[in-house]
Amino acid sequence: QVQLLESGGGLVQPGGSLRLSCTASESHFSPSRNTMAWWRQAPGKQRDLVASITSGGTPYYSGSAQGRFTISKDNAKKTVYLQADSLQPDDTAVYYCAYTARYYSGNRPDVYEYWGQGTQVTVSS
Repeated sequence: QVQLLESGGGLVQPGGSLRLSCTASESHFSPSRNTMAWWRQAPGKQRDLVASITSGGTPYYSGSAQGRFTISKDNAKKTVYLQADSLQPDDTAVYYCAYTARYYSGNRPDVYEYWGQGTQVTVSS
C-alpha cells in the first residue's frame, strides 16, 4: 500500500497562487521507478490530469496546465509539489495526488494504483 497525503489547498483570489504538496508513505513506495501526478475534479465534471512527473524528473502537463502550473518533486522526502499561479475561478476543484509504480506520461487515470483523499482549491473573490 502507498498512502498519499495532500496539503496546501484553500481559498485564493483570482490571480493568486497556491502550492500543493503530496507526501507518500514508506511502505511499497518504489523510489527508483514511479510517477506521481496531480489531477483535479470540479463539481459535475470528470477528473482531469493537471500534471505528472516521473522519478527520473520528466514532467508532463495537460494542455490547460501549460504555463500556469509547475510540478516538481523531492525524492528524498517522497513528496511532489504543484505550484499553481494566476489562478482563475475555473481552476476551482478538488485536487488529487496519484501514484503509479511505473513510468507514465499520459492522461489515463486507470494507470494510477493509489490516490489521495484530495484537497479543495477554491478561487473566488
